[in-house]
Amino acid sequence: MRQSQLYTKTRKEAPADEVSKNAILLTRAGFIHKEMAGVYTFLPLGLRVLKKIEDIVRRHMDAIGNELVMPSLSLRENWEKTGRLETVDVLMKTMPANKVSEEKSSNSYILCPTHEELITPIASEYARSYKDLPIAFYQIQTKFRNEARAKSGLLRGREFRMKDLYSFHKDEADLQKYYEEAKKVYMNVFREVGLGEDTFITLASGGDFTKDFSHEFQTVVDAGEDIIYLDRKNNIAYNKEVVNEENAKRLNVDFETLEQVKACEVGNIFPLGTKFSKAFDYTYMDEEGKKQDVYMGCYGIGPSRLMGVITEKFADVKGLVWPASVAPFSLHLISLAKEKDSETAKTAEDIYTKLTNAGVEVLFDDRNESAGAKFADSDLIGIPMRVVVSDKSLEKGGVEIKERTKEESEIISIEELFATYKKNCE
Repeated sequence: MRQSQLYTKTRKEAPADEVSKNAILLTRAGFIHKEMAGVYTFLPLGLRVLKKIEDIVRRHMDAIGNELVMPSLSLRENWEKTGRLETVDVLMKTMPANKVSEEKSSNSYILCPTHEELITPIASEYARSYKDLPIAFYQIQTKFRNEARAKSGLLRGREFRMKDLYSFHKDEADLQKYYEEAKKVYMNVFREVGLGEDTFITLASGGDFTKDFSHEFQTVVDAGEDIIYLDRKNNIAYNKEVVNEENAKRLNVDFETLEQVKACEVGNIFPLGTKFSKAFDYTYMDEEGKKQDVYMGCYGIGPSRLMGVITEKFADVKGLVWPASVAPFSLHLISLAKEKDSETAKTAEDIYTKLTNAGVEVLFDDRNESAGAKFADSDLIGIPMRVVVSDKSLEKGGVEIKERTKEESEIISIEELFATYKKNCE
């Protein structure tokens, strides 16, 4: 993509109404645009990152579930059946916004923050025998929550992207087997997006769903809103909410010896048991022809929150720093040609065309800006590799390359550049 045709621009100044690092940098770099507290537009650069995160999530979820997309609107009756209509503190509803609309229809609907109330009746239509179980469905969708403290940019929003998966099983043992597999798959996701080393499976409260623990996936980061007690030796953590004398004895853990750190929840999984299947009278026929309760689990990851956490984790004083797996482009090509028809300009154009044709994702800075402005924007946008074509670099035998995370640059031949990225494409 040519930067001159990107149509969004970087900003030198921080937005006055943002305080979090991720919101400030993503706004300044032209990745997101704030509409209101907790609600953002993903601009072209931001959408590229979001889609890459979601593609990674989708690929791993495909190994353990089937993708579908459910509506955001649901009937109040479903929420009444589960007893959650009056208890979920982030639940929102839709209703006519004016008299003209109300004259057409006065109906109101629940705007789903989660989809147990929809997926359970769906599953009950297709899996009524032990032969049909286990099954699992997932979706990647925009969710809505009446968040009282919409803050911290993409870390806590009222409208956000969510991957939610739901599994259905013939007994608790089968649920537990799948649940353990989901843990492994989740950690593979976090490793691939670049957060694996600092993301820990964390014991948390089971809430209304189970007397046992649920599990969160917490990434250690200064901007985190949670406090976790981290046992690095055993590669496990405990949310502060479960740190008490009773659980210390139950788990045989001395919490006082563990490291306390700030962390951000990037995923969670819950063993739901039979709460929702019983609410919808969802049973299956076992091998002996007897009705049995269906056991459920739910599993969530927030792709848009992941984008915010990656920003908080890796950004430096110059701007964003994207892991290669989720970067909007692989290479930032910068032309410092003084004239449009010069050999330097033609060389830069040729490099852009050949790399693009080879399948390399290139952002080509072909703008009529100073070298300083182009370098500052490149650092702010945070693409992993910068390649500069200038009169000086060509005199030295090629192009100047520099990794975003390094201070030093080097000159390599154009042939070497092509060979390197041809291998990457293959």
